[in-house]
Amino acid sequence: MDRYAALAASPAGRTVLTRLGLPTPPVLRRHEPGQPLTAGPVLLAVADGGVLADAARAALTDAGAEVLHSDDGERRYGALVLDASGLTTTDSLTELHRLTSPVLRRLAGSGRVVVLAGRPQDQKDAEAAVVQRSLEGFTRSVGKEVGGRGSTAQLVRVAAGAEQRLASPLRFLVSARSAFVSGQVVEVGTDVQGPDAVDDWTAPLAGQVVAVTGASRGIGAAIARTAARDGATVVAIDVPAAASPLADLAAEVKGSWLALDVTSPDAADRIARHVRDEHGRLDVLVHNAGITRDRRLMNLREADWRSVIEVNLAAPLRITTALAADGVLGAGSRVVGVSSVAGIAGNNGQTNYATSKAGVIGLVDRLSADLAPRGITVNAVAPGFIETQMTAAVPVGIRQAGRRLASLGQGGEPVDVAETVLWLGSPASSGVTGNVVRVCGQALIGA
Repeated sequence: MDRYAALAASPAGRTVLTRLGLPTPPVLRRHEPGQPLTAGPVLLAVADGGVLADAARAALTDAGAEVLHSDDGERRYGALVLDASGLTTTDSLTELHRLTSPVLRRLAGSGRVVVLAGRPQDQKDAEAAVVQRSLEGFTRSVGKEVGGRGSTAQLVRVAAGAEQRLASPLRFLVSARSAFVSGQVVEVGTDVQGPDAVDDWTAPLAGQVVAVTGASRGIGAAIARTAARDGATVVAIDVPAAASPLADLAAEVKGSWLALDVTSPDAADRIARHVRDEHGRLDVLVHNAGITRDRRLMNLREADWRSVIEVNLAAPLRITTALAADGVLGAGSRVVGVSSVAGIAGNNGQTNYATSKAGVIGLVDRLSADLAPRGITVNAVAPGFIETQMTAAVPVGIRQAGRRLASLGQGGEPVDVAETVLWLGSPASSGVTGNVVRVCGQALIGA
């Protein structure tokens, strides 16, 4: 439990911390069924030449947002969506200042900034490519400016021809589901063909079968519960030693469970048999199972190296490849891995863990390309400091640093990871593949 953030959330505590000149972590707006998409109207600003505004307007309006097209200098906004896809010269970058500077101070708490852009590699000339690439630095900096109010900023790069696939990314990034996601770059493309909508956005996973490894506790249990909340049938998977809490969870979410060591040679076959026998299909596979065996490399035993690589990386690669070859994963299926900020930035005493989690990013890079022609998306999340039993055992100084060295000034909750995983697993997210999305509150560490 983050007692400092709890203190800052109370009126008296906030007063004391402010008087002492100490940071006060904001209270984040998280998703609750039935709440409005945003905390206020959405301002849709368009830089000259922008080509994504119409698709963004349609997606936001369909989601029930109040979309405004000009700033009166007084309104407070729940979100600012900026179509910067038309910026092609360095001089035109001044538009970023003109369109955002007057608005940011009137962004509501837990507000959202989403910048829409083209992909640098799709631009016709070098200057346009350079300018579109510069939007990443702009967006990350905005995220750090507004994070103290619980607000976030993201960049969405849209490939030519993928304009109509904005609905799922926009709905997620402007909503409270993305509470602990900030400073991220999401690419929307056309590599995977398939439907880009759901029948009922209040239950976006209705009719889907979602299998989650490492489901008995922590982030895995949060993914299972959130999937059930959103209408999915859950297959909860964990090691035989966790059979009791696993069965309890499955009963809670009205799903099924499978006691299984993911490193066993027959793991893929057993998963395939279970989902076919119990549910007839598998739509979303979430590789959440993971272990740590922390020790500096010079003192690390080979057995501890091997076990971490096997659970965290080799098993997801083996199982995904086998289920795709077997047809259990087919057109419309989603694969979501769990990487880590450690896999991006490295971590002292976690060389084995960081290697395995960087490997998950490699899995996304390769398998997303290999499986796209078959209509399967492959993505990953990379959590930062998340409040779990594992992080509760971290020394207090490191724990506080992990919480405070983020734009949002606190650790995340397991549900924050779950929301992101299940957005990537949504049937509406066929335009999103090959992405690794950090769920870290825009932590200082890493890219």
